Amino acid sequence: MTPSGLVTWPEDRVTAYRLRGHWRGRTLGSLVTSWADCYGSEVAVVDDRRQLTYLDLAAEVDVLAERLLGLGLRPGDSIVVQLPNCAEFVVLMLACARVGVVPTMMLTAHREHELTHIARHVTAKAIAVPGRVHGYDHQALARRVAADCDDLRHVLVAGEGVEPGHVDLRKLMSPDSQTWERRNRLDALAPDASDVALFLLSGGTTGVPKVIPRTHNDYEYAARHSARVCGFDRSTVYLVALPAAHTFPLGSPGLLGTLMNGGRVVLVPSPRPEVAFEAIATHRVTVAAAVPAVVQRWIESSESAEWDLSSLRLLQVGGSRLSRELAMRIRPALRCALQQVYGMSEGLLNFTRLDDPAEAVVSTQGRPMSADDEIRIVDEHGRQVEDGDAGELLVRGPTTIPGYFRVPEHNAECFTADGWYHTGDIVRRHSSGNLVVESRVKDVINRGGEKIHAEEIEDVLNRMPQVARAAAVAAPHRELSEVVCACVVLEAGQSITLEEIRDYFDASGMAAFKFPERLEVLDEMPLTPVGKIRKQSLRELAAGMRTLRQVEEVGA
Repeated sequence: MTPSGLVTWPEDRVTAYRLRGHWRGRTLGSLVTSWADCYGSEVAVVDDRRQLTYLDLAAEVDVLAERLLGLGLRPGDSIVVQLPNCAEFVVLMLACARVGVVPTMMLTAHREHELTHIARHVTAKAIAVPGRVHGYDHQALARRVAADCDDLRHVLVAGEGVEPGHVDLRKLMSPDSQTWERRNRLDALAPDASDVALFLLSGGTTGVPKVIPRTHNDYEYAARHSARVCGFDRSTVYLVALPAAHTFPLGSPGLLGTLMNGGRVVLVPSPRPEVAFEAIATHRVTVAAAVPAVVQRWIESSESAEWDLSSLRLLQVGGSRLSRELAMRIRPALRCALQQVYGMSEGLLNFTRLDDPAEAVVSTQGRPMSADDEIRIVDEHGRQVEDGDAGELLVRGPTTIPGYFRVPEHNAECFTADGWYHTGDIVRRHSSGNLVVESRVKDVINRGGEKIHAEEIEDVLNRMPQVARAAAVAAPHRELSEVVCACVVLEAGQSITLEEIRDYFDASGMAAFKFPERLEVLDEMPLTPVGKIRKQSLRELAAGMRTLRQVEEVGA
């Protein structure tokens, strides 16, 4: 059963993707039993508490799937998943896929603002949280969210000290002796592969993130084929150091692509060098995924590292653009190959290939994974640009969604009548045939790979009593690429500090990574002739390129 409000692919493309073998009609949940049959007692998943073989994984997935149904969850129902990198995350995601419950992937950094909005939007029936992360009480957070969401009936907790009225997720997935009988019962309840497998969050342009529906067909293909492009096999030991809720470490090819090939998934709670390096050395990790800010720290720490990193053969870097200078330092410092990954939760995946020339690997963000990924690079009038010229990237294909979930007005802006998705990214085609990401049309701040919507920040700033008018733009940052810069015009006689703004954001229930880290107090906002805020002027101000007066004098 698919939730209402879903935009579906046109039948002609559905037929084409099936005939070409992209969409195999396999659900993510059905794969688990196949993995168990193929790889049996080999280790599938490792975290800081325990390890699961493929047989263990299948047993826990099945028992949890049946017990989710016992809680009253049904195919098409959604559960908000706010778990850190742990085995419970993997088991819960696959258990949901087994019976058609739809996990909505959230970050542990999200707070009431994001969780409540998304839970209402997807009509979530349950929420899964850890007990505490870095001292923060996620059970209390989930209790507050549940109180504000009429449909949310169950709080599942993966941690110690489960409160009365909440459900102990670890006990819920504890296997019993009915393994084979349960497998047969669940096989009969499998969802259709065209149903939604999971909801991801967008890096879109306005408000809180949009919800991205990924079907079993398209997400299975994305993980399977990208694993082939990236050379994953039974010897792959894949490190999940970035949040597993992101599609990059989840299915691009990520942990799913690893499990599809009989490899081993190692989950760690943080990408900090001391945590990641210890895991690489202990588990002989062969592939890791990172964003540029993490890469910078790993390189700086590698010179004094006490750990043996010799097993690492491939570092995949995505999330935001990797500078050529930083890319050039990876092999000498970490002694592994680089693969650039440029993708989006909406579907399109681009990779530099393992046999690409060295210059293409350090200078480009790769090319589409699938031969049936269609791309166009267009100017502001929608006309195709010449090769080598920059323009907005439009895409459609077997992994790119035909629309966001329950936002028809937004879909009308982001998708053309014939199915092309406006990515909002400005790219050009390199002489190698790969893409180079230049900038973006979208009003999004990319903080270390986390996409922050400017309008969401502005909504909170404009609620502050001291603020008459506000705008949020990206300010450059050496390690994180960008941080939030709050640009404000104050009410008469008022003053404001960055600390006051951050305290207000905290009290508003915003995720800490969205808090402004720069403040510009202006006498007036720079405006376009039609009265809109001139964001480019503010970006140049935040970058320290010119004063606002200089910006306005040249009419930027």
